Amino acid sequence: MEKKLLSKSEEGPIRCKAAVCHKPGEPLVIEEIVVAPPMPREARIRVICTSLCHSDITFWKMKDPPAIFPRILGHEAIGVVESTGEDVTEVNKGDMVIPIFLPDCGECFDCKSNKSNLCTKFPFRISPWMPRLATSRFTNLEGEVIYHFLSVSSFSEYTVVDVANLTKIDPVIPPNRACLLSCGVSTGVGAAWRTANVEAGSTVAIFGLGSIGLAVAEGARLCGASRIIGVDVNPEKFEIGKKFGLTDFVHAGVCQNKSVSQVIIEMTGTGADYCFECVGMASLVHEAYASCRKGWGKTIVMGVDKPGSMLNLSSFEVLHTGKTLMGSLFGGLKPKSDIPILIKRYMDKELQLDEFVTHEVKFKDINKAFDLLIEGKSLRCVIWMDN
Repeated sequence: MEKKLLSKSEEGPIRCKAAVCHKPGEPLVIEEIVVAPPMPREARIRVICTSLCHSDITFWKMKDPPAIFPRILGHEAIGVVESTGEDVTEVNKGDMVIPIFLPDCGECFDCKSNKSNLCTKFPFRISPWMPRLATSRFTNLEGEVIYHFLSVSSFSEYTVVDVANLTKIDPVIPPNRACLLSCGVSTGVGAAWRTANVEAGSTVAIFGLGSIGLAVAEGARLCGASRIIGVDVNPEKFEIGKKFGLTDFVHAGVCQNKSVSQVIIEMTGTGADYCFECVGMASLVHEAYASCRKGWGKTIVMGVDKPGSMLNLSSFEVLHTGKTLMGSLFGGLKPKSDIPILIKRYMDKELQLDEFVTHEVKFKDINKAFDLLIEGKSLRCVIWMDN
């Protein structure tokens, strides 16, 4: 297969390799697929590298809807525009782009507002299709449909992405760092920066010190928080977290018959100004909310619990404590305007990205990346498509 010699690739389909998920929990299969040319307001992207996120693991394991198979997972990536469909003016062939699962159409009321990053024109949903025409651009060599994932599907040498999900960037940033801004690091940093608006000198508590939680710590550090408390069942996370600004640690499994919220209130005297739930457990949302100080405490929910999970808060407490409980999708960031800011902060040696990359593998070894993340040995594993 000579994909690089397809002189008419802009005008027709491309055959390339993709890591396809055929059944829940089974190793991905690298096989040849066909990627159709982009339709209007779409671009076909040659993926340079991609990284593995816990959301990929979640949907890889999932057996019930919105799970669907066969599917091309992956949503943290960077690539180069190979061709564009009709009416595309935002990007051109050869542009370096970051695909992002959260649309930013730039046209609707929400996208034009500084109060929201939730596009009205293209509401976020876990769809197996492209957002405008609700069809797939992937098929196998027999012509059978392969489904999309989070509007990105980066576990393929080529993918097709709507322009609302593409952010053009300056290629000065290394691709194995830029891809991290496609989801995880941006989400955590943005939650502290944009959603919570953490103030200098404030106290922050972070429940769950995976990549997202550590990125929250990094964001809180950049915002000038004076105390950043990490909460996790793994005490080894404290040493890792110190790189990103953690000042204190609560071992959630050893609290001497006290709740985590009691420990945090005793540590701080009043409770934390900002609490972030980064695991996806309703019980931890309750603990985070209880750990916030009265009057102005904010609890930001970032973890995704199982479908149907409910919160049960006391209406008396909600009324009398004046706390805020809110969700944060993609950290409250507007992709097209905020990602370039994060890139500049990285290039100015303010934002840490290098420390998140613990492993790098070749595309043929993508299943090893899954193993590393599942075993807790990896923060982010970068997968190079051409190496």
